[in-house]
Amino acid sequence: MNYKSDILIIGAGGAGLTAAIHAKESGADVVVLTKEYPTRSQTCMAQGGINAAFGNVTEDSVEAHIQNTLKSAHGEADEEMVRFMCGEALNTVEWLDSIGVCFSRTSDAKIAQRTLGGASAPRACYAQDYTGLKILHTLYDKCLSKNIKIVNERYLVEILKDNNNNVYGAKTLNIRSGELEIYEAGAVILASGGYSKIYGHHSTNSTASTGDGIATAKRAGAKLIDMEFVQFHPTALKSSSILISESARGEGGYLLNSKRERFTNELAPRDVVSRAINEEIVKGGDVFLDIRHLGEEFIDKELPQERKLAKLYENIDPVYEIIPIKPVAHYTMGGIEVDKSAQTNINGLFACGECANHRVHGANRLGGNSLLEIVVFGKEAGINAAKYALIKKESKESIIVEEDSILHDLEHFTNEIDFYILREQINNLLYKKLGIVRKKSEMQSLQVELLSIKEKVPLMGVSDKSKIYNTNKIEFLEFRNMLDLALEVVGGALSREVSCGAHYISE
Repeated sequence: MNYKSDILIIGAGGAGLTAAIHAKESGADVVVLTKEYPTRSQTCMAQGGINAAFGNVTEDSVEAHIQNTLKSAHGEADEEMVRFMCGEALNTVEWLDSIGVCFSRTSDAKIAQRTLGGASAPRACYAQDYTGLKILHTLYDKCLSKNIKIVNERYLVEILKDNNNNVYGAKTLNIRSGELEIYEAGAVILASGGYSKIYGHHSTNSTASTGDGIATAKRAGAKLIDMEFVQFHPTALKSSSILISESARGEGGYLLNSKRERFTNELAPRDVVSRAINEEIVKGGDVFLDIRHLGEEFIDKELPQERKLAKLYENIDPVYEIIPIKPVAHYTMGGIEVDKSAQTNINGLFACGECANHRVHGANRLGGNSLLEIVVFGKEAGINAAKYALIKKESKESIIVEEDSILHDLEHFTNEIDFYILREQINNLLYKKLGIVRKKSEMQSLQVELLSIKEKVPLMGVSDKSKIYNTNKIEFLEFRNMLDLALEVVGGALSREVSCGAHYISE
């Protein structure tokens, strides 16, 4: 079955929905595809806030925001792109405010701001500790009001392009029916999220963050850069890896070791704090987040989600008890290389959000910049993709699509090896050998192990042969993507022989 539109967007998180709104407003016909549902997108996990140098609490400036971002990036960011993003921040938050995002307010009705790690001033505009969730829901409502077509439960299989390196659509698997579908478009925007789930249960991310868009783009010929830069969030719940937002430290929470002593600057950049916590754990100790001194009234007003999560997943009430935490994979700075217009090296293929690398985060993302990036560059991707598609909009002959090799190969796999066992093995190996602190010898052995697993892929496969809601097939396709990306990450890490931000080498 074939569908046609001016713009096809893969992913319905904050970046994809922002792109959809601006592409629609630019006059393009837009279709958005998502593996799950928009309101389940990873954007809802960005709880702490979105950076904009309003100076509503204390004096701040756009230049200070730029310098904080560049410092956190450890020299690996593009200053021009950072200046653009930070310069757009005020207008971005004002736009979000205008379309209905219910930001928390100061006593004089200005947008409230808090300090996140690496910031020189309270800069993160927030909505309690549900900032990403409220932004996501507002964007979704805006898309619905504009009658933007959103198609759920579609798994990206292949980016379609012609012999002249021009994109003309995508092939997807309808998860509900098991049927392949072709979506033709004048331009395609990938907004499919990051790849932190290659670390499995050692990640704050949802099960959907398997890097499908990045892996598929690579197979189509797109360039990937900085894949070794994986950010580990300092404060995930010890037992479940559920994220406890940086807002808890931004509002004054303490980090305590087994002796109940503070041991690091809680608002240092994330790579620094994560290594400090890791050092305590390696020594055999435990680490805790303490927000008891903030008081129940404040916690219930400003940090209600953190209290709920701690009670639900750790049976800890942070009003009265300290919260056991650990650092886990949270955000991926690497991704698909794009230019200033958000276009990849493939004509008509654009990318934004965590799957793209606009080189604004470098080796370590500044807290509060992820939500800013998805809206700023989601807008750029939407506007520029619409311009591209509308210029290219001409009548053309139907394109004959060849059979997809990935699904075709899968039919011949023997299913002798249980890929679920290997998936967990890879998750654990990555956390151990390609985690917060890395050793060259361990990374080399990891690369050998991953290559050995890749050779055995034809001996794996899908035991469930049904078509309707075949989650076994989807999970196998995700597994292959995660394995490919794990090899990209370890390859990048071995190529970068000196420590840099989130890529920290210890011999």
